Amino acid sequence: MEYRQLGASGLRVPALSFGTGTFGGSGPLFGAWGNSDAQEARRLVDICLDAGITLFDTADVYSGGASEEVLGAAIKGRRDAVLISTKLGLPTGDGPGDWGVSRGRLIRGVEAALDRLGTDYIDLLQLHAFDASTPVEELLATLDELIRAGKLRHVGVSNYPGWQLMKALGAADRHGWPRFVAHQVYYSLIGRAYEADLMPLAADQGVGALVWSPLGWGRLTGKIRRSSPIPEGSRLHQTAIFAPPVEDEHLYRVVDALDEISVETGKTVPQIALNWLLQRPTVSSVIIGARNEEQLRQNLCAVGWSLTAEQVAQLDQASYRMPAYPHAPYHQQDGFARLNPPLV
Repeated sequence: MEYRQLGASGLRVPALSFGTGTFGGSGPLFGAWGNSDAQEARRLVDICLDAGITLFDTADVYSGGASEEVLGAAIKGRRDAVLISTKLGLPTGDGPGDWGVSRGRLIRGVEAALDRLGTDYIDLLQLHAFDASTPVEELLATLDELIRAGKLRHVGVSNYPGWQLMKALGAADRHGWPRFVAHQVYYSLIGRAYEADLMPLAADQGVGALVWSPLGWGRLTGKIRRSSPIPEGSRLHQTAIFAPPVEDEHLYRVVDALDEISVETGKTVPQIALNWLLQRPTVSSVIIGARNEEQLRQNLCAVGWSLTAEQVAQLDQASYRMPAYPHAPYHQQDGFARLNPPLV
């Protein structure tokens, strides 16, 4: 396994990490993802550790905290061998204190997560979404206290707008508070919006990307093509309403290119899609998931090899969508490109 620095931090993370949304799955979304119990989860963790995957990602909203509980049971007795990443900030109830990242919510949320995980520290805490109601100074000062107390090691965000992330980084620098070193983002061959604004920010400010849903919410598994509808039993039948949207023709164009490269390389469509992401700037780790051992072992084969420059270019072209204004102005394109050379 290749290991990479997480942004500008000293934390080294594996190029592939494991998402535990399938652990203890319940409800219309997480139940469709999977429902691994502690015994099965421990087996999946065993396979990950054997392959060099040491980072495990979860969140308090995953099945009402059950994902954290199952992960805690699965890593019991080997805490020092793993890195735990969890998230909080999304609503967990209907009360006024059950959402956001206010001082009280952060402190309560971290304490509850530590209890569910069965540990006394979290390696990486990420704020699950931007909370416009909490002043950035309150947020960062509280995170600073939690780090000083030894309950957190590093902090990051997830699904943040670029302007608010930059505002937080500026405030952290002014006050000497810990900087966000990670941004957990949606990024895939059928969802490249990250590249327009958030990727240049990450490159400039040292914020590593942790990629969620790298297979486009299950659309890049190789089971969906122009001539093949969503197969029976696919989780998309239950979860498509939660998924980032994508036009059918755009999906088919990307899958066509993946199929061609699959023939050339002997690799599967998901393995190629994951490998493409591993070569993108600012990507520290790609979060893979698996409902069972077979899926996990298949995804692990995305590392240890690289697409050629020609294959990367083919996928880039097939998946390209013009970014929204002002990231791609509709005038003076050549001059703009000279002023703002692309990272990719």
